[in-house]
Amino acid sequence: MNRFLLTLIIVLVFGLTSLSAQNFSTHQVKEGETIEDIAKRYYVSVIDIYTFNPDAKKELKPNTVLIIPISKAKKPTVTIVKELQGFKRHKTKRKETLYGISQKYEVSQDDLKKYNTFLYANTLKKGDELQIPIFKTTEVAEENAATKTYTVLPKEGKWRIAYKFGITLEELEALNPDMEEVLKEGQEINVPNLDSEEEKEVDEQYSYYKVLPKEGFYRLKLKLGLEQSELEALNPELIETGLKNGMILKIPYSNLAYGITEADSNRINLVDSISDFGTKNIAIMLPFRLNKVDFDSSSDAKESIKKDPYLNASLDFYSGVLLAIDSLKTLGLSLKIDVYDTKREISEVSRIINENNFENVNAVIGPLTAKTFEQAAIELRNFNIPVISPIGTDLQLYDNVFQSKPSEDLLKNKIVNYVRKDTLTNNIIIISDSKHTEVSNSLKREFNHAKQIYSGKDKKTGEDKYYITKDDIEINIKPGKNIVFLETENTGLVSNVTSVLASLIQKENKEEGKEQTDIVLVTTHKNSAFEGDEVSNEHLSKLQFHFAATSRSYNEGNPFAKRYKQLYNITPNDAAVKGFDLTMDVVLRLVTSEDLYMSVNKAPLTEYVENKFAYKKKLFGGYYNNTVYLVKYDDLAVIEVKQ
Repeated sequence: MNRFLLTLIIVLVFGLTSLSAQNFSTHQVKEGETIEDIAKRYYVSVIDIYTFNPDAKKELKPNTVLIIPISKAKKPTVTIVKELQGFKRHKTKRKETLYGISQKYEVSQDDLKKYNTFLYANTLKKGDELQIPIFKTTEVAEENAATKTYTVLPKEGKWRIAYKFGITLEELEALNPDMEEVLKEGQEINVPNLDSEEEKEVDEQYSYYKVLPKEGFYRLKLKLGLEQSELEALNPELIETGLKNGMILKIPYSNLAYGITEADSNRINLVDSISDFGTKNIAIMLPFRLNKVDFDSSSDAKESIKKDPYLNASLDFYSGVLLAIDSLKTLGLSLKIDVYDTKREISEVSRIINENNFENVNAVIGPLTAKTFEQAAIELRNFNIPVISPIGTDLQLYDNVFQSKPSEDLLKNKIVNYVRKDTLTNNIIIISDSKHTEVSNSLKREFNHAKQIYSGKDKKTGEDKYYITKDDIEINIKPGKNIVFLETENTGLVSNVTSVLASLIQKENKEEGKEQTDIVLVTTHKNSAFEGDEVSNEHLSKLQFHFAATSRSYNEGNPFAKRYKQLYNITPNDAAVKGFDLTMDVVLRLVTSEDLYMSVNKAPLTEYVENKFAYKKKLFGGYYNNTVYLVKYDDLAVIEVKQ
């Protein structure tokens, strides 16, 4: 036998075995059928059919047998329509039966009786003349049986709906070719016509990940830290279908930077939209101040690092940058990274820009300090190069400046709006020291009926004692829900007030005639005073301490944290996470939009491990991050408040 033919047979045998294991069927193409007709009939995408039948792209010939992956969607209800074309004559022979004749001519016994009415009253005998009906049969499928109309729920994005109906994002988009990137509440779209028990619900205790092109189980193991068996346990359909590009997988809860963390009507997962794989040039400008480090010995170098807060901050931030670069490369992106030591000197910033070619730089991250950052922004305006500040606030917003850290005013407004919207609040109290009188008065203007309490003062010196008696607080607490603002930077006052407030919370006791009293603690400015050793986290948890924050806490099982600890043998701090998040965001914006400026409209909100970014443009100036988190203490942990 021809070796090529033998090889082909072996391939076909193993191929068919594989197809059977993965639940495939076949379809014989009929005259006039299109690939779209077939895809609709079996509820699969055109891409799915082309994947297993590449020759069908060139020409779809009648009688060609196509391999069709079986969909879990309801199949269209098919009705057989028979149209009488005429009759054949048949003379009954000895020992012939009605059943045998029906089988011979492929007609039912009921049809034989219908067109030979004497058979209703008489048995079949030899010599009987029968007319055998000849039918033209047509299969008629119910219109739209494969799909149904679905109304988008509040804050429901495309990935949620794709997961719910067990299809990929590409298949959802194929069903809705005019669907925009961001879905609107109440919008009607086409989805598979599944039975309700087959629809899946998004479980908020898990995260979700979109499978990228050419990703296999091995690559997902490296990226997610999950074995194939673990993925299949969470996503049983994988056993039948295997991995598919665009498939949404349930994974253990994490804040995976390049996965899906949470549904939001405005949040964009930029990994889904990468369109530019050309090399991007990023400049990193940080005050390493290596000229101040004593390299004579390792002990001297370590001592220099310990003493220099700018070098410490730069190293932490840059460690996160390096992990982001590694993550971005796994997505197939090409990067050129230039790292500069600004030495925390304005003159050094100018020298770096003047002596190096910045014309082809796509974005600059840094410098850290306000004056050096402003110098870089001014000099790079000539090239229209965006300069992103990692930590600065209240910056001079030149038209090429991106302020990634939200302003203090935004933090304050976030908590004020939260309190204003709480319709269950019976009573508002504002507690502060004398240094925060202005803040207390501004809150009083926001909440006219609020009571103001100030810490006591020393009669001799007139200075704050940073202490308030239980009686002063208790007299202002009412049954029901009380919200208490605490505005101070003094740990002693925080400890004093939280201890008193926690003691005043009580459950309803009808026997003793006590009404339920709830107290929620909030502040417009969370600072280190709330983290002092004297302050009880149990009290903060009991008081459901709410505050606005520029970042949120990540889960310990987060893949970024795991990789960071494996590499550096230490848990990443806030600076390291910010380095990771900011670098991921800048690069992903560049590869999904024409430039960083255009990305502001295309990606209104992005989110990573601890930080999210929603840039707004100042009318005559640059861009500022206009989004923060609302978080609270809950069972000794700090969690995000869902609104």
